[in-house]
Amino acid sequence: MKELELNTVESSEMVEQTFKFWFTDQDHIRSPFPSYIRPALKTEATAKFFDWANGINPKAKDELNDQIIGEKFEELIFETANGLVKTEDEKITILYPFLPRLGDKLNDNDNSNDSQIIDRLIIKEGDTSFLKVNLENNVTKEKWETKFELPL
Repeated sequence: MKELELNTVESSEMVEQTFKFWFTDQDHIRSPFPSYIRPALKTEATAKFFDWANGINPKAKDELNDQIIGEKFEELIFETANGLVKTEDEKITILYPFLPRLGDKLNDNDNSNDSQIIDRLIIKEGDTSFLKVNLENNVTKEKWETKFELPL
C-alpha cells in the first residue's frame, strides 16, 4: 500500500470524492449531513483519518486495500458528524441515513392518504431497537404512529 499522506494527489482525490458523494443528494441517497457542519466536518474528519493512517503499524499497512481505507474514512466522517450536529433528530439521521426523516411523507395503514413525519425517536423493546415515527395525516390532520426495526 502506498503511504497515505495529506496533500498528495491520491489522498486529495479520495477525500474530495468521498465528501462530494456524501454531501450531494443522489437518486436513492440523501445527504445526512446538515450544511452548517460541512466545513468543520471536512476539516476534522480528514485530520482524524490521516492521524489514523499515520498510526498504522507498518506491517498492518500491507493488509490494507482501497476498500478498507474508504470504509475507515467514511466511519470517521459519520463519527465526527455525530459530535457536530445540534439536535437528537440530526443524530438519528447520521446514525441511520437511509431511514425516513422529519417531513417525509408516508401512507397511512389503508394507503388512502399521505401523512407527514412530525417526530421520530429511537426506542428499545427487549434487545431490539426501533425508529418510532409520529405522523400527521395531510388531509384529516389525524395523528398516528408506526415503527421500523433498526439494523444492528
